[in-house]
Amino acid sequence: MTIEIQQSEKQILAILNGELDTAASADAEVSLQPLLDSKGRDVVIDCSGLEYIASSGLRLLLGILKKAKSVGSRVILKNVNEVVKDVLELTGFISIFEFE
Repeated sequence: MTIEIQQSEKQILAILNGELDTAASADAEVSLQPLLDSKGRDVVIDCSGLEYIASSGLRLLLGILKKAKSVGSRVILKNVNEVVKDVLELTGFISIFEFE
């Protein structure tokens, strides 16, 4: 799993590549830490390279969403493939995130 973070004045972009499974979650949590400090900027998570997400990955996304909303930020999941979208639908997460 690789994660690239790009920050601008208006948004924080995280580009995810690989599998966000239990083994990758600890490192991903550290890499995604800048998203928790959004300070009102939009948080955009580009999932075009995300091949799989486990419950631990969903937990990370939920934590980011809660923190972002508490400071007035939006969280947008972008380029979600069908495999990941199916997991989001099965878990009910599809209704709590914005998508592009």
